Amino acid sequence: MPKLLCCLPLAALLITASPATFAAHPRHPSQLTPSQRLHALFDAEWERRLREDPQLASQLGDHRYDDRWGDVSLAAQQRHNDEDQAALKAVRAIPQKSLSETDRLDAELFQQQLEDRLQSYHFHEYLRPVDHIYGLQSAQGIVELLPFETVQDYRNWIARLHGFGEYTDETIALMREGIAEKQVKPRAIMALVSAQIAAQIVEHPQDSPFYAPFRKFPDSLTAEQQQQLRAAGAEEIAKVVVPAFRRFQAFFNIEYLPACQDSIAVTALPDGEAYYAYLIRHHTTTGLTPQQIHQIGLDEVKRIRGEMDAIIQQVGFKGSFEEFSTYLRSDPQFYYKDPQALLTAYQALAKRIDGELPRLFDKLPRLPYGVRPIPDESAPYQTTAYYQPGSADGLRAGFYYVNLYKPETRPKWEMEALTAHEAVPGHHLQIALAQELKDLPDFRKFGDGYTAFHEGWALYAESLGDQLGLYRDPYSKYGQLAFEMWRACRLVVDTGMHAMGWSREQAIDYMVQNTPRARHDLEVEVDRYIAWPGQALAYKIGQMKITALRDKAKAALGDRFDIRAFHDVVLGDGDIPLDVLERKVDAWIEQSRKP
Repeated sequence: MPKLLCCLPLAALLITASPATFAAHPRHPSQLTPSQRLHALFDAEWERRLREDPQLASQLGDHRYDDRWGDVSLAAQQRHNDEDQAALKAVRAIPQKSLSETDRLDAELFQQQLEDRLQSYHFHEYLRPVDHIYGLQSAQGIVELLPFETVQDYRNWIARLHGFGEYTDETIALMREGIAEKQVKPRAIMALVSAQIAAQIVEHPQDSPFYAPFRKFPDSLTAEQQQQLRAAGAEEIAKVVVPAFRRFQAFFNIEYLPACQDSIAVTALPDGEAYYAYLIRHHTTTGLTPQQIHQIGLDEVKRIRGEMDAIIQQVGFKGSFEEFSTYLRSDPQFYYKDPQALLTAYQALAKRIDGELPRLFDKLPRLPYGVRPIPDESAPYQTTAYYQPGSADGLRAGFYYVNLYKPETRPKWEMEALTAHEAVPGHHLQIALAQELKDLPDFRKFGDGYTAFHEGWALYAESLGDQLGLYRDPYSKYGQLAFEMWRACRLVVDTGMHAMGWSREQAIDYMVQNTPRARHDLEVEVDRYIAWPGQALAYKIGQMKITALRDKAKAALGDRFDIRAFHDVVLGDGDIPLDVLERKVDAWIEQSRKP
């Protein structure tokens, strides 16, 4: 792996400061105002983040590190933690009273994120870098985020291929340490990884997904250049990538999988109850307990079930909820016959929603989005859809990825709610607007954000479909309720599995009994909750908070309430914790009350 650019440790940076860091501030660092010190810290830390995570840099369109993977060694993990501690000390040393209200919020969120990363390190999350959804075995997915327009672009990829062996060995070392510390994931999901690794071990380099960039070249490259690049890429795949996966396969099957935990509960890990409490705080930005969330879920399931039963009566179906669910899962009228027809329908639907957005939003993002299929090699293990943000420089659009695997399991009645969630007015609208905000520090525009906010917004966006011309068909309305039910069930099954002793089968059965989705989809979903404890809780908790704040504003403002202005307020500061969002909305209500 190429060496990262060197920099001063953060503590030294804030005291002695390199000339480059304070290029915009020619005075000695001791003469900087608190605000200048704060933003110099933000800039330095964001640069560190990109150096440490080249894949993130590539995703954001910063191509300085396209020739490398991140250093994930044990020594690097310790170094990153030390630097996080230094950054936390530095931000705490800046006098908050001297900052503007905007700077104080930035400092508050910066400190929270550092504290969160330190907690992650404390619970040894870095020792569990692989699961059946993401990991080393799917590293080639970054290809879709990279430019392949010049010879240098291809050379960068070849250099990345050359460094893959070291990246693999560092990952193995992390996982081996995880075995020693009993920091491993459940065997129930990790068993799926074996086949994913095996798929990467090809006889001919041209059959590897890592070879994808060499199958097509821009016209600007000569035939000789293309041939040289193909040969170099094939050589690195044959000599580095495939042997690395062979090593990973041997380690995984012989050492790692047998050491995985029998329990599916995250609370079975060392200090697991405290870790699950941390995950709930991290993903929901609340102090709710597993028991409280479980009860919220049960109450929401009951409420939504009543609305679903009303639609069953509306369409005149004679039978039980379970029979209606079977009808929706099995009747051919609700499915496309081939993947291409399904993709075309998704694309047309997304375009139709675009034209309705001004009804509910004053500010819309400039960055467009496209609709793409989830890659074939990962589709069987992926959820129904996901969103990939565009690049920070605006040169790569956002993309809404849809799962075309087994189209006979992808019902038409779920497509409208799904598109509202993943594309617009959900993830694309919210994330693209955040990326285009002028005054936010980069760590807030492009960092990890807050799951409860962006997933809560996306679920809230589904509920806006009625006002965007969606759900005119009662089956599509039922689909929207089914999606909300699915998220409510998550509150029950995530806490059930991780805090109340539920089995995987019990969780799947609960989902099947309360949602009309195909059993295969629900099995994939439950496996995701096992792999990512707490993450699935954020959707409903966030959506309920946004909805409650809208209802609060409507009650307070009456005829003065403007839905477009409310949405601008909610989205106007990018990703924020739910308590910060509530403070913002309360301030807007008070301001709007003034004559």
